[in-house]
Amino acid sequence: MSTSGTTPKVRFTGIDAARGIALIGMMAIHVLPEVSDDYGPTWSWSLFAGKSAALFALLAGVTLALSAGGVRPKRGLDLAAVRRGTAVRAVIVGAIGLTVAYIDMPAFIILAYYGVMFLLAVPLLGLSARTLFAAAAGFAILGPTLMALLRGYLPAPGFDPTFTALFTDPWQTVTQLLLTGTYPAIPWMAYICAGLAIGRLRLGEWKTQTAILVAGAGTALAAALVSALLLGPLGGLEQIVAATPDMDTEAVRDVLIWGPSGYLPTTTFWWFAILAPHSTTPLDLLYTIGVAAAVLGAMLLLSRVAERYLLPLAAAGSMTLTLYTGHLLILGSGFYEDQPEVSLVLQVAAVIAFALIWRRFHSQGPLEELVGKAAGAARRRVLERGRQVPTAENGPGTS
Repeated sequence: MSTSGTTPKVRFTGIDAARGIALIGMMAIHVLPEVSDDYGPTWSWSLFAGKSAALFALLAGVTLALSAGGVRPKRGLDLAAVRRGTAVRAVIVGAIGLTVAYIDMPAFIILAYYGVMFLLAVPLLGLSARTLFAAAAGFAILGPTLMALLRGYLPAPGFDPTFTALFTDPWQTVTQLLLTGTYPAIPWMAYICAGLAIGRLRLGEWKTQTAILVAGAGTALAAALVSALLLGPLGGLEQIVAATPDMDTEAVRDVLIWGPSGYLPTTTFWWFAILAPHSTTPLDLLYTIGVAAAVLGAMLLLSRVAERYLLPLAAAGSMTLTLYTGHLLILGSGFYEDQPEVSLVLQVAAVIAFALIWRRFHSQGPLEELVGKAAGAARRRVLERGRQVPTAENGPGTS
């Protein structure tokens, strides 16, 4: 990630720091136990479950918006070049995800889903912030509805899609990536669109940063209050229990804490009143968008006054593709799996140390540099072809 003459440095430090938080949160969810000694959720589960991945996705949208011009969206040939580069980036990130999935590990991998989200974002890169916020709301409502309506007609998803699955059962793989998997791309486009919209704002101004923090916190609070109202005084919890014969009240309350085991039931649309981790309901999407925006706003504001203290987080956040992939490989090795706290501390220390050292000599992480070169080459090809002067094919007298 680089800066330009019109983009304040604080903007990038805050975004990278927020991305660093998302990375550490994902690592904590993958490594630490979910259940405490008293059989309740652990602090890491309560703090990060469903939120870290949402923060990752929203920040991906912000980054896409910045690459497409930020406050001043690119147009014409420049926009076409950015779209081509984004498509190449999507293919490579997706390919990395399909490759890493061959390794057996205790985690769901988001990268293949990311690739699909980037592809779906390509036609949206030239839109205004207002249109993108509207699109985010549309995906948040229509995406979960589409999932519920089509559930009975689509094949059950596998654990994580690989190249083998893509070729042996393409329909199952495509539907998993779009609608039935852990990070279904169609409803999760709500995060990408919200991030794209935020990336269209003047992120270097403290008023905008404050507005993002306040609006995000307010959105999350409103979603939580609406869920509590629907499930409590308006009788939603009783409606869910009555419509779902194989679940009693305690079982439904477990879903509210831990999220659904596999699919969210479709016995009644009252299930849309919950905002449990990875439930992918409209309120869950709205709540986690709000949390993610609040974290981003807070990091942008904090970086104005304490930028130097955020550098370890920002360094890790500047190369999350590399560090997240490395973390997955470590998970697959079983590194200190019988001592999860030790494993997490060592992994967090390692990724921060690696990022700080690598940044002294390189502007991007290893995988980021690979993806960036491929995307940059694709953009340059579009620009070069578009700027070539037509010759004989236009006939005499043309220019």
